[in-house]
Amino acid sequence: MGWKAAEKLIRHWKILRGDNVMIIRGKDKGESGLIKRVIRSQNRVIVEGKNLVKKHIKQGEGHTGGIFSIEAPLHVSNVQVVDPVTGKPCKTGYKYLEDGTKVRVSRGMYASGAVIPRPEILKERKKARPTSDGPKDTPIEHVLEKTYDAKAGIGMPDL
Repeated sequence: MGWKAAEKLIRHWKILRGDNVMIIRGKDKGESGLIKRVIRSQNRVIVEGKNLVKKHIKQGEGHTGGIFSIEAPLHVSNVQVVDPVTGKPCKTGYKYLEDGTKVRVSRGMYASGAVIPRPEILKERKKARPTSDGPKDTPIEHVLEKTYDAKAGIGMPDL
C-alpha cells in the first residue's frame, strides 16, 4: 500500500462487526443486513448475504470445484447503520451519558437520536485466552518481587 492509500484509511471506525446496516449504493441498494466482517486495511466491510459474486474454484485434493456465490466486500462509504427506532439509515456519533459511559447515538436527517446498542457478537472472543502459562510467560513470583524502593535505595542506578 502506498502512502496515498494509507492517508485515506479510516482512523476512528463507527461501524462495527454485527451492526445492522443498510446498503445505500450499488446493486443491492436499499437492502439491509448484518456486518459479517470488517476489513480495516482496505476500508471495506462484508455484509451477510449481500453483494454476491460468482467465484470459479478449481477442483483439487479434498474438495470439489465449481462455481460458487460468495459475498464480496463493500466500501464502508456505501453502507450506513440503521437507526434502531426509525429503521432508516443514519450517521453515527458518540455521546457520554450521565453515568460517564460512552455510547453511539444516531444522528442525521432521519435520525431519532436514540442510542445504538453495541452488538452482542463483540462480547464473544474469536480466540480463547490461554488458561495455562506458556514457555515465554513470566512466573508470578518474579512479577510480585519488589526490585525498586526509592527510600531504601534498592534498585537505584549508580551515578
